[in-house]
Amino acid sequence: MFHPQSVAMNPLLVAKSLGQRIWLDNLSRELLAGPLQKLITEDGLAGVTSNPAIFQKSISSGAGYGDDLARLKTQPLSAEQRFEALAVPDVQRACDQFAASYRESGGLDGYVSLEVSPYLARDGAGTLAAAQRLWAAIDRPNAMIKIPATAESLPAFTAAIAAGINVNVTLMFGQQHCDAVFEAYVAGLRQRLASGGSVAQLRSVASLFLSRVDTLVDARLDGLGQAGQALKGKVAVSVVRQAYARWQARWHGPECADLRAAGAHIQRLLWASTGTKNPAYPDTLYVDELIGPDTVNTLPDATLIAFRDHGKAQPRLLEGHEQAAAVLAQLAELGVDMDAVSAQLQADGLKLFDDAFDKLLSLLA
Repeated sequence: MFHPQSVAMNPLLVAKSLGQRIWLDNLSRELLAGPLQKLITEDGLAGVTSNPAIFQKSISSGAGYGDDLARLKTQPLSAEQRFEALAVPDVQRACDQFAASYRESGGLDGYVSLEVSPYLARDGAGTLAAAQRLWAAIDRPNAMIKIPATAESLPAFTAAIAAGINVNVTLMFGQQHCDAVFEAYVAGLRQRLASGGSVAQLRSVASLFLSRVDTLVDARLDGLGQAGQALKGKVAVSVVRQAYARWQARWHGPECADLRAAGAHIQRLLWASTGTKNPAYPDTLYVDELIGPDTVNTLPDATLIAFRDHGKAQPRLLEGHEQAAAVLAQLAELGVDMDAVSAQLQADGLKLFDDAFDKLLSLLA
């Protein structure tokens, strides 16, 4: 399945040298049985993400799960408990395969993410309790617990950071989500320091979703004449470039000087939903354009293979800020409200994860 090129030519390794870490947006027992170690060794893969849809696809395929699933169905467990009994050992195995990367990078690389139940997205107390339980169950320093960037769950994110839990904040779609997550992270760090805790080993990422932005906005631009057509396929990249510039400026400015002095690490922005959905766009669009320092890009299998084969690994994220500002200004002039777009996309994303979790639990009932 995977055919790494030489180190000199492999765009995945070049991206790593430019400060971006590539993660795989997939976790399955098939991956754990062999391909994952090869990806780590030959492609510099630095992490793995999962979500309810990924686990639903993996478990429904039956590959490697049949015996465990049959055994679990004989036990007096809920469907969600059965899911965790399957997922937690998979995450532990992946963490263990990444353990050397984690140690050798000083905690920069080697993370594996597991999501709290999507049913808890509007329940902050439930989200925090689930995050604490899953963190303890996985019991690996290179795990990350995924918490959605909903208004209700952001206080749980802050509390998890204060408790020393690595967190992957998910389902961000616009600048207002980025600002809210940044402030929640900073608050969590300050709470941890105030209680006498260390921030030296604490790591977090903030996942900004891309292709779904262009899919929704492009559909609206179709009805806005030539000016709208000229913006198609440019909005998600422009959102990311502006968000990244603001994120970096805030972290490296006076606002966070105390946290940097205490040894805290920047919460890296992570690009998610990076498989191109429009066949008219390059299949590596959301990789080629967005490579830069202090970032992560989590790629579906097909996008990782495509980028390895013909990706252009250049520090493009650091370019085009004026163009990005112009694109977003023109979008506003055409009446497209990006705050409303990102709110709708987050609600849609929550529904998609709920639906996938429904299907997953039905398999385990």
